[in-house]
Amino acid sequence: MKMKTTLMATLCLILLATMTFAAAAQRLEINIPDIPGYRTLKCDFHIHTVFSDGAVWPTVRVDEAWRDGLDVIAISDHIEYQPHRGDIPTNHKRPYEIAAGRARERDILLVRAAEITRDTPPGHYNAIFLTDIDALDVKGPSKEEEFLMRLRAAKAQNAFIFWNHPDWQARNGGRVWFDIHTKIFNEGLIDGIEVVNGDDFHADSLKWAVERNLTIFGNSDIHAPMDHRKLDDVNHRPITLVFAREKTLESVREAIDAGRTAIWLQNKLIGKSEYLEAIAMASIKVNPPHMTYRNTAYVTVHNASDITYELQKIGGTGPAAVTLPARQTTILRINVSNEGKADLSYKITNLITGPGACLEFHNISPW
Repeated sequence: MKMKTTLMATLCLILLATMTFAAAAQRLEINIPDIPGYRTLKCDFHIHTVFSDGAVWPTVRVDEAWRDGLDVIAISDHIEYQPHRGDIPTNHKRPYEIAAGRARERDILLVRAAEITRDTPPGHYNAIFLTDIDALDVKGPSKEEEFLMRLRAAKAQNAFIFWNHPDWQARNGGRVWFDIHTKIFNEGLIDGIEVVNGDDFHADSLKWAVERNLTIFGNSDIHAPMDHRKLDDVNHRPITLVFAREKTLESVREAIDAGRTAIWLQNKLIGKSEYLEAIAMASIKVNPPHMTYRNTAYVTVHNASDITYELQKIGGTGPAAVTLPARQTTILRINVSNEGKADLSYKITNLITGPGACLEFHNISPW
């Protein structure tokens, strides 16, 4: 009887452990489609751990990323700012070393990275695809020269450098771009810029990205534990979409060097028109009319993505406004010619292609 009780207790413990692991290992898949020639990788290149000013262990960041449907992350702890040094010795290499094994288990690509931290101006900069983080921890004769030395140390490793949250702590009546930024740009020490940080969209950053051909990023900059929230078309962490030929670090680097990125913020997509159009066309299927009556056609439109598309008519014969909810099918009533043709011209207001601009399309009889 005692043996049976012990066996039952053991089985219960095994079952409980299995159930606990299963509960912790539920991944929310993000339905943003691949585009012709490229895989759409979901990435966050700006996150923190207890090794700088974050509140979680590096492996927790990997687990959160897997749970949230990500493919690629960069743990970018601060070089200068180490508020936990009384409890955790400064060791710039350790976050990557600790997280690397868990990342392999979870099939997450882990990018070696660090954040170079200064007041605005010049602000904070992430260096990603580093080979030696410690090399950035150098001293200089002045604050400005030391800052430039650290950017140059990153560039000496062929790192990719982007400017974080440019409007954070903006001074001089909101002015953000200063002479130091021109110097950094002219010296080739900046390759990209955060257009989105957390829930904040900085329109000037998008303007500078367009003008200066900088790769755009949208990242969480998470410090606290990531909420275990249900993924939907609004409630999700901001994500950098990278259009890579395959899921490898080499392909990710090639894609961001080429500027093949976009941003998913709440229900907005931000990026170059060619990539946003490709995502929209891969998401939306317009079926032939299932019913016609005189000069009216009824068609079903299926949206397979996690993005709700908001359309406004700019011409043609379609409805004045159309909403295509995420992962749903919609019936549209469309006016057609005597030959059964429809002329549809719309702008998709939540697909942002530049300052004050959004994606437009013109299509005659899409079925």
